Amino acid sequence: MTGEYQHTLDAKGRIFIPARLREELGGVFYVTLSMDKCLSAYSSDSWQTFSDKVNAMPYVKQRKMRPLFAFAARCELDNQGRALLPQNLRDYAELTKSVTIVGCNNHAELWDSERWAEIHASEMTPENIAAVMEELEF
Repeated sequence: MTGEYQHTLDAKGRIFIPARLREELGGVFYVTLSMDKCLSAYSSDSWQTFSDKVNAMPYVKQRKMRPLFAFAARCELDNQGRALLPQNLRDYAELTKSVTIVGCNNHAELWDSERWAEIHASEMTPENIAAVMEELEF
């Protein structure tokens, strides 16, 4: 998944999913906590791959993944391309109104727009991009 999209949560906690991401996420997708202060959204296929990887782990390691499954929500798009984000997930990511949706390869991230602006500014430097390219051996 790629791209950066600005949207607004409505009063009921629904977010519009851009058409390009709707194609990749599908009509049913999963949203859960991220290690950053944002949410991660996975297509059903990506969620299944993630779940399979966790199932292959020893039980002691699986237990560490408990919060990701406990807070995960199965989201369905309505006829207008919106998905309801449960309150506990909105609280975790501090999503109140302005939300930036960012494509991140096999998933999308949902950020509070102000927080994303800070992250974006720190990551979008020539030095950081060069360091990432070097780390990936490009």
